Amino acid sequence: MNNTRQRSRRIVILFCLLATRQRLLRQKRLEYDSTTEDESSSSQSYDSISSQESPEPSEPPFKLLEALKSRSPSSSKQDSMARVKQWLCTRSESPQGSPEKSPFASALQAYTYTPPTIPSPLKRITRASTGTPKSPSPAICPLKRKASEEEPPLLPSSPSPAHKKSKRSPSGYAPPSKYAHITNKLVDSLEPHLICVFIGVNPGLRTATAGHAYAHPSNLFWKLLHSSGCTPRRCRPEEDRDLPRLFALGHTNIVTRPTKDAGELSKAEMDASVPELEAKIAACRPEAVAVVGKSIWESVWRARHGRGIRKEEFRYGWQDEGERMGGGGDGEDGWKGARVFVATTTSGLAAGMRPHEKEAVWRPLGEWVQQRRVERGILGESEERTPVEISSS
Repeated sequence: MNNTRQRSRRIVILFCLLATRQRLLRQKRLEYDSTTEDESSSSQSYDSISSQESPEPSEPPFKLLEALKSRSPSSSKQDSMARVKQWLCTRSESPQGSPEKSPFASALQAYTYTPPTIPSPLKRITRASTGTPKSPSPAICPLKRKASEEEPPLLPSSPSPAHKKSKRSPSGYAPPSKYAHITNKLVDSLEPHLICVFIGVNPGLRTATAGHAYAHPSNLFWKLLHSSGCTPRRCRPEEDRDLPRLFALGHTNIVTRPTKDAGELSKAEMDASVPELEAKIAACRPEAVAVVGKSIWESVWRARHGRGIRKEEFRYGWQDEGERMGGGGDGEDGWKGARVFVATTTSGLAAGMRPHEKEAVWRPLGEWVQQRRVERGILGESEERTPVEISSS
């Protein structure tokens, strides 16, 4: 019973709402008709003043706006505005064909969308000037720059001298008078029956003034002497005179006069010094001699054989038994001469071999010297040898 009453009540309310809606729609329709009549009368009065009658009845503006609202999503804004302009021109055309804009069209034209003008990126924008436009300067437009008389013509590309490696020019022969003012303070460190005597070319300027062998910091002699095993520790140049007492080693030179480098000595001068060198070796009678540099052994070879050594005859390391120095036969103690070991030069000016390559040549000599020192019981300062790394740069 209650459900039936509720249902009937809902139906009554629904009919009331429908009636109210119909009444509101009727009122809005009447208001629209009155507004349309007012617009028609104002349009007719305006047309009567201008003495031009529109051939077509005016179309309500809201219909055009509704048409614009209901346009498809794919249509653009430009298409919509074009339709509005076409409608306005159609309304304002007179029978004579002369177009005349209405106030509504003039007001609407102010809101017409105009796409902005984007200048082309390839076109250079210049300032507007009343006078003759100036030609672009070379700084602004380098591609249009004209060659002037001040600019030299382009030459073919060539390597810059700054990037070239500066090659050290070889030294030429220097007579003894060039360094006569330098007093050679270096003395030989020789004693009888040493294990090995090292033979250098001649004292350098730094060595001659300091009075110690291989005193220049760039010389690798003391480094190689230790890293190869000839000495259990790295010695200083000031200890050159203590080598015979400490390690049974000695040193001398084939030429006694000092020069900047070995290039300032002539081959004839070196060859003439070989007999004096042989006499020194015969006087102290060492077990072996180490020739520190290829040029020294080439001079000894020329003095002995009367010719230069051939390429296939030269080699680093131990030489043949017949090439011993300082001996000519059996002596009282059976000494036949000192064995010859040809080592590399230790000068820092010589760039023929890298330091690790030089150490590889010196290694067999160091192993032999170390063995002979142990066999002879020379154990002074025989602490464990720590190899010294020599930079290869």
